[in-house]
Amino acid sequence: MTGMLTARPLPARSKAFDLLLAGGLCMTFGFLSLAQVHWGGILAFGMLVPLIWRRTHPELTFFAVCSVAVVQWLFGIQLQAGNVGLLVALYAIAVYGDVRLSRIALGIGGLGVLMAVSRYWSNSDWKQQITTMVGLAAVVFGVWAFGDRRRTRGLYVAQLEERAAQLERDRDRESKLAVSNERTRIAREIHDVVAHGLSIMIVQADGGLYAADQSPEAAKKALATIGDTGRASLTEMRKMLGLLKQDEQNELDPNQPRPQPGVSSLPELIDNVREAGLNVTYDVTGRPRDLPALLGLTAYRIVQEGLTNTLKHAGPGARTSVSLDFGHEMLTVVVTDDGRGAGVAPSSDPGHGLVGMRQRASVSGGTVSAGPKAGGGYEVIAKLPYNLPSGE
Repeated sequence: MTGMLTARPLPARSKAFDLLLAGGLCMTFGFLSLAQVHWGGILAFGMLVPLIWRRTHPELTFFAVCSVAVVQWLFGIQLQAGNVGLLVALYAIAVYGDVRLSRIALGIGGLGVLMAVSRYWSNSDWKQQITTMVGLAAVVFGVWAFGDRRRTRGLYVAQLEERAAQLERDRDRESKLAVSNERTRIAREIHDVVAHGLSIMIVQADGGLYAADQSPEAAKKALATIGDTGRASLTEMRKMLGLLKQDEQNELDPNQPRPQPGVSSLPELIDNVREAGLNVTYDVTGRPRDLPALLGLTAYRIVQEGLTNTLKHAGPGARTSVSLDFGHEMLTVVVTDDGRGAGVAPSSDPGHGLVGMRQRASVSGGTVSAGPKAGGGYEVIAKLPYNLPSGE
């Protein structure tokens, strides 16, 4: 009973449509019935006006219309055009009403067929009565079945939409988890980078302390090195901490230090990949220079991820090239292959490796683009400025 009294939420446009529909039926069938039989016309309006609430209160609408039809039957008022309201109300409860009450409404519709035949075709022979009964029953069941089918289809579509929304939420959750994992790994690496810088500062400070009396120039040089190293480490740390969550805790084992690779470690990496069976060429153009530890690590990881993706997706016999261009203002890293990875990776992997590469490049103020290469294969291009962005 509570569900019957509770109105279904309905947009204002749909309410306006129901109002216009009920008004149109009243103007057409109501006044037509009123012209035929005065009392029948009044009852016809009683069966058509409640259709205004056919979607907000489908059960109450159906039982109200049926109540008016029972009054019509009791007084023996002949069937009118307004009786079409019974079919509309039955359709409404089949689509929008409670399933159990919808089936009860179908039973009431069948009972109404028997009552109508017994009242309005009582003087006909039994063959006509049966024919009329079958015809009316077919109409009633057809209207109910059409409405029930629409309800089932609507529920199916709603389930598909919910499933699609859930998949979208899962995909977003996986993407956020991948970023979180990458940030955790970067946090550990920046710990080592900063620790390396602090180690240099401590060594230089100790050396400057011993040389202060005997070699002032050496002490000045040590102090200058300390300043440069401290500023570079501080810049790197600020950029990293700006991307990490405030509450993220990273448990590190000081007994297991991890040396951080850089551009100078790329030949060893490429040799290892060659031993795995990948044909790789390595070229360096421009004038090599010393890079900040974070920038060198970023370049190394981007090449490492690009080669890993090639091993996974390029297929057998693929040829790969790694090139570093030391330009005037930035380092350009390019990893390309001529395999079939462009057709496999996007569909089978959500792109967590690419997320990591872009995350690393953004820390250094750089960019990464990746995608299919003209003529086949896959290409990753990273542009990394030499000067790290200053932290605020």
